Amino acid sequence: MNRLSFLLLAFALPIHAATVTANNFGAKGDGVADDTKAIQKALDAAAGKHDTVTLKPGTYRIGSIFVKSGSRLDVPKGVTLRGIQSLDAYPLMPTRIAGIEMTWPAALVNVYKQTDVQITGEGTIDGDGSYWWKSYWDLRAQYEPKGLRWASDYDAKRPRLIQVFDSSNVKLDGPTLTRSGFWTVHICYSHDVTIDHVTIRNNEGGKGPSTDGIDIDSSHDVLVQHADIDVNDDALCLKAGRDSDGLRVNRPTYNVVLRDSLIRTGAAAVTFGSETSGGFRNIEAYNLTAMRGVTNGVLIKSAKVRGGFGENLRVHDLHLDGVKTPIKVTLNWNPAYSYTALPAGTDPKTVPPYWIPLTTKVPEAQGLAHFHDVHFWNIDARDAETAIDMAAYPNATLDNFQIDHVNVVANTAGSIANTKGLKLSEIHLTVADGSTLKSEDNTGIAGLGAVKYVAGQKTHPGNVKIPD
Repeated sequence: MNRLSFLLLAFALPIHAATVTANNFGAKGDGVADDTKAIQKALDAAAGKHDTVTLKPGTYRIGSIFVKSGSRLDVPKGVTLRGIQSLDAYPLMPTRIAGIEMTWPAALVNVYKQTDVQITGEGTIDGDGSYWWKSYWDLRAQYEPKGLRWASDYDAKRPRLIQVFDSSNVKLDGPTLTRSGFWTVHICYSHDVTIDHVTIRNNEGGKGPSTDGIDIDSSHDVLVQHADIDVNDDALCLKAGRDSDGLRVNRPTYNVVLRDSLIRTGAAAVTFGSETSGGFRNIEAYNLTAMRGVTNGVLIKSAKVRGGFGENLRVHDLHLDGVKTPIKVTLNWNPAYSYTALPAGTDPKTVPPYWIPLTTKVPEAQGLAHFHDVHFWNIDARDAETAIDMAAYPNATLDNFQIDHVNVVANTAGSIANTKGLKLSEIHLTVADGSTLKSEDNTGIAGLGAVKYVAGQKTHPGNVKIPD
């Protein structure tokens, strides 16, 4: 699919016939009352009519609400939808969480098995996440000494902010999304989705664990643009299932464009993984600006039990200011989380059912991810720690990667390992420690000797411009 086709994803739903005010259904917006049922009544009344549900200015305390087919939820300026801090407010539903199909609390705002839906407005959707963040850290403190770091993310039930699940023709445009208990926007098993002009602020009042920005999970034909993201984990992230369960489902993420966005803090400007099992195909990310609170520019991460693939991945025109590693590829990511086992002596019949797929062994031949035909170009970075850090495995090499027109100022050059047919051109590295790129177990690498180095300079000659 070409770029013009993606522009057509910024679709407009049919003209909305009427505007329904949730306050007329009993919503108070006083910051005290539970307005869930009243707002849901308004949403149900609008369903199928292409009506818009709106609200008067105020703060509305809610649990899970569900936007239905053929309708629009508008959250205007002056309106805040704030999540209730009680698990009872979020019904358990079948979904996928961190790569595993399981039952999990519904999100605060849900588009669940629907079509032709819009969520718009300049108001705020607030997860009030501190309660959920504490519940996670409390459980993890108990689990880590038992060797159960990997189970913490699944056993600490935390609602996402917005879930788009098994749905199509969905547009999210305009709102500010804050303090999500878990992932902020999760697009799973869906297609023809547009996310435009969202602001995500998850580091208010603390730094929540796993508060990803936008996760696109085994979905296709998705456009994300004009996002402004401040999170404590992955910002713009492609996912496709984890380990044995992800390999069973075997649904790729493909035909995705991520562009024209600002990442203030997070794990990377754009991330592939670590849930790679279903694979990635035809992904383009460009014109992304990342600031000093971001760890990586482009990040590919997987593990020896994930499997999957990445092909025709294109990342270009990254503007990075203080990002630690502009180009990072690791297929052995976070072992304490990635590699699972039941504690010795545990009876499998006594554990949560989702622990079984999480601990099911994956043969090495299936478990290694294979990335090929990947192109990174036009990357400008200053004040980095390591310019390039790429490694895979001798039996799962990074094939036919191309990296060109890269200008990085860093403390050290970094290393490249386990590639086949890598092409480097127009690489300019200003390296404070005078090092050059280390090369190990690379076959058919071209252009390594032509990399241009400058030693000793610690400031970039240019400036990274923050988008308006």
